[in-house]
Amino acid sequence: MKKNEIKKEFENEVLDISRVERMTAGGRRLRFRTLVVIGDKKGRVGIGSAKGKDVQQAIEKATKKAQKEVVTISITEKGTIPHEVKSKFGAAMILLKPQSEGRGLVAGGTVRTICSMAGIENISGKILGNTRNKLNNAKATIKALQSLKGVPQKKAEKSNIKEEKK
Repeated sequence: MKKNEIKKEFENEVLDISRVERMTAGGRRLRFRTLVVIGDKKGRVGIGSAKGKDVQQAIEKATKKAQKEVVTISITEKGTIPHEVKSKFGAAMILLKPQSEGRGLVAGGTVRTICSMAGIENISGKILGNTRNKLNNAKATIKALQSLKGVPQKKAEKSNIKEEKK
């Protein structure tokens, strides 16, 4: 029962399905590699990559891996990130910038999918690296979102907290 509850908690989306071949003495062996993103659109997102003999098996394995690697992201009240962040993973380099309310999700491909699954509504993202590898772009995006610091408080809220401590 617990597994069903976890699956209902998150939405999942397949980012990439690739066919992987291996040469053996009897010929080629086919397997499929999938990249899956899961998120609850409330600040939690995870990615998983797995291989399987058929596509459905690979998707199930990748979803289970993604559930184990869920990270929590700090999102402001306006539905954006607190500050600009840049991240690199392999040849992939990602730049994420906060945007004003109503601007929307301005990002391409992998970055757009991950940010929407995390629940970020207003963000500008750019893939700066020279790679089109979706797996590396996804890992760089998750790394960038993990490196975000907490949501900055307003001066009035800070002064109220200091007064309460005294």
